Amino acid sequence: MKIREINAMRGPNYWSVRRHKLIVMVLDLEEMEARPSNKIDGFFDRLKAMFPSMYGHRCSVGTPGGFFERVEEGTWMGHIVEHIALEIQTLAGMDVGFGRTRGYGEPGVYNVVFAYMEEKVGRYAAKAAVEICEALIKGEDYDLKYDIQKMRELREAERLGPSTGSIVEEAASRGIPWISLNKYSLCQLGYGANQKRIQATVTSETSSIGVELACDKEDTKYLLEQAQVEVPRGDIIRKESSLEEACRYVGFPLVVKPVGGNHGRGITVNINSLEDAIVAFHAAKEVSPAVIIEKYIVGFDYRLLVINHILVAAARRTPAHVIGDGKSNLQQLIDKVNSDPRRGYGHENVLTQITINELTSNIIKSKGYTLGSILDKGEMLILKDTANLSTGGTAEDVTDIVHPANVAMAERISKIIDLDICGIDIMTTDITQPLSETGGAVLEVNAAPGFRMHLAPTSGLPRNVAAPVIDKLFPKGNSGRIPIIAITGTNGKTTTTRLIAHMAKMKGFHVGYTTSDGVYIQNRLLMTGDCTGPASTEFVLKDPTVNFAVLECARGGLLRAGLGFTNCDIGIVTNVAADHLGLKGIHSMEQLAKVKGVIPETVLPNGYAILNADDDLVYDMRRTVACKVALFSMDENNPRIKALQRLGGISAVYENGFVTVCRGEWKMRIMKAEDIPLTYGGKAVFMIQNVLPAVLAANIQGFSIEDMKAALETFIPSPSQTPGRLNIFKFNNFTILLDYAHNPAGMRALQKFTDTLEATVKVGIIAGIGDRRLEDNNEMGSIAAEMFDEVIIRQDRHLRGKTEEELIKMLHDGIKMQDPNKKTKIIPSEKEAITFAVKNAIPGSLIVLCSDVIPDALNLVKKFKEQEAAGALVFDH
Repeated sequence: MKIREINAMRGPNYWSVRRHKLIVMVLDLEEMEARPSNKIDGFFDRLKAMFPSMYGHRCSVGTPGGFFERVEEGTWMGHIVEHIALEIQTLAGMDVGFGRTRGYGEPGVYNVVFAYMEEKVGRYAAKAAVEICEALIKGEDYDLKYDIQKMRELREAERLGPSTGSIVEEAASRGIPWISLNKYSLCQLGYGANQKRIQATVTSETSSIGVELACDKEDTKYLLEQAQVEVPRGDIIRKESSLEEACRYVGFPLVVKPVGGNHGRGITVNINSLEDAIVAFHAAKEVSPAVIIEKYIVGFDYRLLVINHILVAAARRTPAHVIGDGKSNLQQLIDKVNSDPRRGYGHENVLTQITINELTSNIIKSKGYTLGSILDKGEMLILKDTANLSTGGTAEDVTDIVHPANVAMAERISKIIDLDICGIDIMTTDITQPLSETGGAVLEVNAAPGFRMHLAPTSGLPRNVAAPVIDKLFPKGNSGRIPIIAITGTNGKTTTTRLIAHMAKMKGFHVGYTTSDGVYIQNRLLMTGDCTGPASTEFVLKDPTVNFAVLECARGGLLRAGLGFTNCDIGIVTNVAADHLGLKGIHSMEQLAKVKGVIPETVLPNGYAILNADDDLVYDMRRTVACKVALFSMDENNPRIKALQRLGGISAVYENGFVTVCRGEWKMRIMKAEDIPLTYGGKAVFMIQNVLPAVLAANIQGFSIEDMKAALETFIPSPSQTPGRLNIFKFNNFTILLDYAHNPAGMRALQKFTDTLEATVKVGIIAGIGDRRLEDNNEMGSIAAEMFDEVIIRQDRHLRGKTEEELIKMLHDGIKMQDPNKKTKIIPSEKEAITFAVKNAIPGSLIVLCSDVIPDALNLVKKFKEQEAAGALVFDH
């Protein structure tokens, strides 16, 4: 079997609008297409032996063991690879269950689709599943344990930590979108100008001074002492020579810890000798140049979590430990603790497995034990110096029993240190009594405190401590969203996008928008090229200056990675026409419509899907959306429009020469079409079609008729506002029309416009497209033969899988089918083709350039204009 490609979906996609995290693997079964599972001796038994837990896979049978039934009866390897990819992720601690295997449109080639939690794990699972399947086919041994451990390691390296993850999950549950900003824990909540950021449990509203103070234990302790908060007696030293004097001043037992440490690193507790203090000093020096020597406070370790200066949770923490049974040795006792199903690798479970590192070995040795020693029944042996959950500790929720004096103290400390989120560590014998009465003390104030002990304590009530974080960042139900209008379709996407963006800018918004020629923030082009995929979308939504987004979304990005947003307010589908068929497994118009239909399916319930009522495939999308529907049509008497109007719906129509918005049967004439510059006096009918969904979106957004009219009057078809879309350059003796028409539907629309233009001769410069079907290129040639008196065939910069000769023949055959005598010239270079057409232009001629690299074509045409102005434009006739 051969893997052709592996893509990771990260947003709403062709396979599922709801399930965003999907791996899509294109798998060629090769000779295995003729060998289903029941044709391979021993395959079923080997599969069942390797994955007995697959009995839980119901498959299409719908009952436990259903998948095994399918394998025994005979199913194809793509289907089996799908189930293996799901199962090995589950065995690695990531319970995923969604999968699909569908034909790619070629014999023996399949789309194997399955869910993932972490992308690198999903990609690994795809490759491993194929390798496992091949080993099972051949009856070879396979090291499954290696794959499971590797996926666990990848997961721990890639996943958000439990604290960050809980905040993100809480945000998502409230409909607040989020974006990961780096490969660690920096995340953006919300979009554009309404975004907030978190990194672990530090937020964009956390005081940097507060964080600096919390990281400097010396300054923290000084401020708390000044505020009459109980803290242990202590000293700070930097040299070993000062250690003995510090120990005499503080008195044994004592604690040694780094000034700038966190998460328990470099801390040693309950030190009772100078020798042990020296060892602890050097351990602390590895973390920080300055070391704290302070009195060891007897009692229990408590963590008080304060968010927005309110105590929200408290936990009693116990270091990793074992309790003897009088029979088992230390290693056996540790193994028994680690066998607790609540313990896992890293952060995969509510508790972490206890590891035996150098520190643990030293603690065991200091007690006079080895791993082979047997503890007396009931004897407890502490294995770590700190009670952190990440080192195997446990936590008991005690929120409801904290004495009010201790609550007030914690909340006051958060204000003294100036931290909106902080974890306060105290040591006391009884948390139900004031610290001042128990001889307890505040040990540390932590910025970026871990939430895990509160979210999933070993015992006691779990606390949703992420909720108050989101309450603080997004009060009163604020979703952090900005208006998002997404546009898709075969033709007209870019112009519609640009027009809506222009309207929003005129209304006073700071607009970010993506197009097939670049990404713009307000009036600045910040990225060039085809920017209609999810990466460009995220570029806009991450920009903190943007408060209105208009996003062109093309087929390619949708199939490659899904959408770059979860939901939009308005989703527009301009049309669905034959283009890109035969690519990426999309072979029919219905499949193409399903791709485009992802956009309206992502519209929020109170938003609108704006659909073309003149296009059957687009109109049918109304059946799959969960939002309101608005329609547009070039025919005010379209029965679909009339039906919507009777229901009181919103529509936009071209009626009696006007662009009109209708709410129910009430009409609001926006502007006469022939007065809209974009339509070239009403001659460019397809531009009127682009105006209709734009004014409909503007009306839904609350723009007034005056707002829309002002925007339409100032949106001039030009290289600056509509590059490559009906750009007309008038020379003294001829005219050049530059357009992006690149498919039969686009060419037909352009033909209707050029038919209205007077010219002595019409010359067309066209190119075949390598990744389009034979019939598409033939049709492009045929239409060109109808449109032009002369045709120049050039080549695109990228041939996309076909040879120059093949593309020329396809176009030439299409031209000859329409007109065997059509005057045709072949000039592969676009620059040379344009130059030839200009140099040989006769008075009154029209040169129509269908270009795919708009900036280059525009620059060349502008160069000819400059030559003409300087009297240097020379003709060859």
